[in-house]
Amino acid sequence: MNKISHLFLALFLFFSKFMFAQETTESETTETPGKQHPFKIGFYVGSYFANKYTAGVYDGYGFDMDGVRITNFEESWMNNKIMNQYGGKTGNGQIDQIAQALNVNPGEWKFDKSDMPTDMRYTVSFLFGLQCRYSVDNKNAISLNVNASKLNVSGHFTITSTVIPTGSSLINKSIQTFGIKGGEQRLMIQIGYNRLFGDNETINFFAEGGLNMTYSQFDKNEILINNLKIDLTEFYDYQGIQAGFTRLPRGMGFGVYAGLGINIAMGEKFTIQLIYSPSYEGIKIGDNPKLKWQNSVGLRAYYNF
Repeated sequence: MNKISHLFLALFLFFSKFMFAQETTESETTETPGKQHPFKIGFYVGSYFANKYTAGVYDGYGFDMDGVRITNFEESWMNNKIMNQYGGKTGNGQIDQIAQALNVNPGEWKFDKSDMPTDMRYTVSFLFGLQCRYSVDNKNAISLNVNASKLNVSGHFTITSTVIPTGSSLINKSIQTFGIKGGEQRLMIQIGYNRLFGDNETINFFAEGGLNMTYSQFDKNEILINNLKIDLTEFYDYQGIQAGFTRLPRGMGFGVYAGLGINIAMGEKFTIQLIYSPSYEGIKIGDNPKLKWQNSVGLRAYYNF
């Protein structure tokens, strides 16, 4: 189990224990029949639309053993993997596995800087979370949200055959396109203020906002050349001996979030919220992380203690 899962589980157990203790304490005091307790705890499920700004760190250039971003093609992960480790270009008798994957003769292909990925993008991902709220009164509340998402990044790169296929008169027929993928985990902790608008007993609009902390972790980076899958994060020396793993970037970024939606009271015990939530946050992977907008839409379901 990864660090994000451990932290998420610990927070869930903490708040579950806290809410249970609160419910026990309140039950021992004198309450007006039917009076609703101020604490609510629930879950969130939605869709997360990550800004493409940090997707570029999965473009195959990679990081060195100290976690510093590599900027030149010759030292890039993809060049070392495709040309040296799998392409047999080191001259030490290695098999040209790239040629085998392309179904060409050894050496009948080329890969250079112009073939590197340039279109890296995050795909829409699921966002799950634990939601806690303390109602100050009927309209105002303080909230604590802990949301987690596992993101996928995708793009394309090319390899060119130096021998034009038989029967083809166009050189672009020798250019083949393949996929590159990345994986990232994010844990978002939000502390903020929630306000209901309107006096309807069932349905009202609401708005919220507050501080946002996002822990981000570079998870994986790999390419697929037909049936040949290559993990870019493994580090090998020029003799093909595994020398360890690259130090993958991770870190905590800070920002703010907001939310607009509809609050629906489902009787005394349950509340549902449909919400659109933009966040202006820093994703601390790669060099010089900047604050960028992320967006999510989803549904909350609270249990009213």
